[in-house]
Amino acid sequence: MSQIFGNFMYLTWQQVAMWGIGGLLIYLAISKEMEPTLLLPMGFGAILVNLPFSGAVTQMVDGLMEIGVIDVLFNSGIANELFPLLLFIGIGAMIDFSPLLSNPKLFLFGAAAQFGIFFTLCLAALLGFDLKDAASVAIIGAADGPTSIFVAMHYGSKYLGSIVVAAYSYMALVPIVQPPVIRMITTKKERLIRMNYTNTKVSRKAKILFPIFVTIIAGLFSPKSIALVGFLMFGNLIRECGVLESLSQSAQHELANLITIFLGITISTKMQAHLFLNKETLMIMALGLVAFIFDTIGGVLLGKLMNLVCKEKINPMIGAAGISAFPMSSRVIHKIGLQEDPHNFLLMHAAGANVSGQIASVIAGGLILNLIAK
Repeated sequence: MSQIFGNFMYLTWQQVAMWGIGGLLIYLAISKEMEPTLLLPMGFGAILVNLPFSGAVTQMVDGLMEIGVIDVLFNSGIANELFPLLLFIGIGAMIDFSPLLSNPKLFLFGAAAQFGIFFTLCLAALLGFDLKDAASVAIIGAADGPTSIFVAMHYGSKYLGSIVVAAYSYMALVPIVQPPVIRMITTKKERLIRMNYTNTKVSRKAKILFPIFVTIIAGLFSPKSIALVGFLMFGNLIRECGVLESLSQSAQHELANLITIFLGITISTKMQAHLFLNKETLMIMALGLVAFIFDTIGGVLLGKLMNLVCKEKINPMIGAAGISAFPMSSRVIHKIGLQEDPHNFLLMHAAGANVSGQIASVIAGGLILNLIAK
């Protein structure tokens, strides 16, 4: 009994604060349904690792090193970048690239919507972050959690916990963050532009060859991205080949769900109070928001530019879907379009830009790895 009460003596206000942060993530997951598959295990994990003498994390007890199970999972699945890559197989199996293949110019929006990453990289470096940490923070703008984890682990960033919380929080906040930004930089007339969707049938052969060609091209131009792009495209090839339906379903459901659970609770080892509660965390949250906003702006501005040279007008709002938050961002753009004009259906165009952003985000991550030495 005395030992139990003695543990209270080692409880710090920082640990209690992390309980509050963990509780907030759980609340957002359950009550607001914001990325619940990840925020809930992250929130519970944040409480788990911030208990005095928590047996879940590695620590010294009576002069002996006790290995925590969460650290074992971290070293087995995140430190070697395994969990993010396996998750990409599941994501690839979920994606239908048909809207993109039927309108290839939507590829441009995926590229333009990565502008915020490179803008934030420069800004973070100017604010005093080490270049490798600045790169890890900037990739939050991709709105792609696995890529953020992959890049941060590649550089061994000490801010991994803050980066992952920021990345997945902003992914969950897409319906809140993007609409006001889009309305701020577009006119009513632009938001009312209607785009006809031609249901061009994409052949099975094209769907099978696409992930293969993307992998080869990415490997030639951005070798560091090949693990990310390759696993994503492999998952898509499983989906489109037509002979591995059971594996495709397993990748989309069992594999993706299992890895997401392990990923969420394992990341919490970097949410220990002494690692998380510092001014850098607040700066990372702010920089992540900047990256997210400027990614959105980059995609919309490309749409405006294309309208100056293209005969067929493009609703610039679909450019905002060029971020990697699939499929949430395309649904947000579709909803805004319907609010402006109940008969303006932008979902398929936005979905094409959105899946383009999924590819572009992992290539952008690879480009950063190529540009900045480990």
